[in-house]
Amino acid sequence: MVPMTAAGWSIVYGLMLGVGLWSLVSAMPRMTRPRLIHRVAPYLGDVSESARSFAQRRQANPLSVFGSILGPGVDRIRDLVGPLIGSTATIELRLRQSGSTDTVNAFRSRLLVWTIAGTAAGVVVSIALSQARAVPIAVHLVVVVLAGAAGFVACDQRLKIAARRRMSRMSAELPVVLEFLTLSLSAGESILDSFRRIAVASRGELAGELGRVVAAVNSGSTLADSLQQLARGIRLPEFTRCVDQVVGALERGTPLVDVLRAQAQDAREEAKRELLEVAGKKEVAMMFPLVHEL
Repeated sequence: MVPMTAAGWSIVYGLMLGVGLWSLVSAMPRMTRPRLIHRVAPYLGDVSESARSFAQRRQANPLSVFGSILGPGVDRIRDLVGPLIGSTATIELRLRQSGSTDTVNAFRSRLLVWTIAGTAAGVVVSIALSQARAVPIAVHLVVVVLAGAAGFVACDQRLKIAARRRMSRMSAELPVVLEFLTLSLSAGESILDSFRRIAVASRGELAGELGRVVAAVNSGSTLADSLQQLARGIRLPEFTRCVDQVVGALERGTPLVDVLRAQAQDAREEAKRELLEVAGKKEVAMMFPLVHEL
């Protein structure tokens, strides 16, 4: 390949400087007058996900003009590669489990951006290799393709890891939440008031989800439907079993204290069993420091 001249490197450095300045501009808050929807959104944040997103601090978007020009083409590419990325139901489940407010199209757009960024990084690496030594064209193609694939996998794995970690936190919080519910019900509170107390007193992931259940009930939904919708949304097996037991107890009129106490005990046993399984898998790794010392 022909070595890059000073003019070529000037173009590369200019692009890097432009992207940096562009990022700084996008981080600046908007100075325009807020619309009515942004004024009303803070008062509806407890019952609407869209209102919460509108209530967040807005940022300037330097891509508005380019987005209007390139938007149809990007949407077309996203629709074409969408089935290759994954089904809509799977992506929706991961986004819901991770607690993200992004839509499926937003995630696919981000995945496309990460892939393009990885490909661009591969091009830069390929140019650097060509400056160091003569490399066959096939090697340059492999570097670019692998870099693009790395960007794709990194974005997808980022969402998977976020969903897995959040589900682990919710699983660890479940026994404590159930015990708190049992204590509140034993003190004479209703199940809805117990949920409301947990949502106010706790800052965990599961407490936040129960706070959304309380908001849905206050907006007109039934408690059973809200709990079942939450269970279908996050698909945490132990929480789903607990919801089935609670809904059944509400329908039959069974005392909830005994049901929740049994569910809390089962959740504790499940957490202990998982801990023993992890310890068994890590047994060899736990012995490594001892072998190293010997």
